[in-house]
Amino acid sequence: MFHRTLSTIAAALIIVASPVAIAQETMGPATTAETTLGTVLAGPDGMTLYTFDNDEPGVTNCYDECATNWPPFLVEDNADLADQDWTIVERTDGTQMWAYQGQPLYYFANDENPGDVAGDGAGDVWHVVTIE
Repeated sequence: MFHRTLSTIAAALIIVASPVAIAQETMGPATTAETTLGTVLAGPDGMTLYTFDNDEPGVTNCYDECATNWPPFLVEDNADLADQDWTIVERTDGTQMWAYQGQPLYYFANDENPGDVAGDGAGDVWHVVTIE
């Protein structure tokens, strides 16, 4: 009886968790996440991605303390640029980061869970990337 109850609980958890996985859509190197602000771009781990108004298209201006608070969405090995909306930005430290429609992308260090959007509107210069 106990084993049967555990199996039932495990099956219920899989059913409950499944819509979250189905709701995500792959977009280039990122995914999408459902948040209180709607559908936004997210990293592969489901963490929300942001843009910075002080950047220029294809150029990041977030380094040092800024990059500690707003870690760049770094390019992994074997990056695929098949989608024209995605480009790679060279950072002054030799790393590369992703840009969507020319805008470099960042995580917010204070977002704790996938789908968090605590950084949206910070300093009136940080914004989630909403997807329609």
